[in-house]
Amino acid sequence: MSHGLPAPAGVLRTSAAALGNQQPPQPPQSPEDDDRKVRRREKNRVAAQRSRKKQTQKADKLHEEYEGLEQENTSLRREIGKLTEELKHLSEVLKDHEKICPLLHCSVNFMTVSRADPLTSCLPR
Repeated sequence: MSHGLPAPAGVLRTSAAALGNQQPPQPPQSPEDDDRKVRRREKNRVAAQRSRKKQTQKADKLHEEYEGLEQENTSLRREIGKLTEELKHLSEVLKDHEKICPLLHCSVNFMTVSRADPLTSCLPR
């Protein structure tokens, strides 16, 4: 014990930090204690195996999901490319059509013409 007084000569002072992780000596274990320790270790080993297996299954599932999403992404990108090409083509067709469309060149205001008549009123006779 240290109460602020110097230790007598020849007496070593040991602090708790100097002891580190040393544990006090344990009394000898009984066979029941050994059995309990073995069962606990086995139970822990089985639980650790189960946990690792579960982690592996989860990683496998995520990898499969990732691959599926990559395939879907590739497919959607292809579809975007096809639709973009179709849009270009249809835009060109529309532009060509606008040049010759009689309805676009008609001077009649469609809002004042009855619905049954607009096409016939603008078509050449």
